[in-house]
Amino acid sequence: MVKRDVLKAFGECVREARLRQGLSQEGLARLARIDRTYIGGIERGERNVGIRNVYRIAEALGVPASDLFREGNGNA
Repeated sequence: MVKRDVLKAFGECVREARLRQGLSQEGLARLARIDRTYIGGIERGERNVGIRNVYRIAEALGVPASDLFREGNGNA
């Protein structure tokens, strides 16, 4: 259950950062060179993302990868 909570929290951070950038899932996927359906799975907390993809997503969003792991503080 803890793993699911971590995945969900990560996905929410990705979604918040994506929306702040005004990107669609498709736009983020294109910038990160990741399939759009995979981005959707990440945002729903269904995917356990590999470290390379974490950095691809962070780079595409223009944020430090560490920002995608923050919970409940208003930062992605």
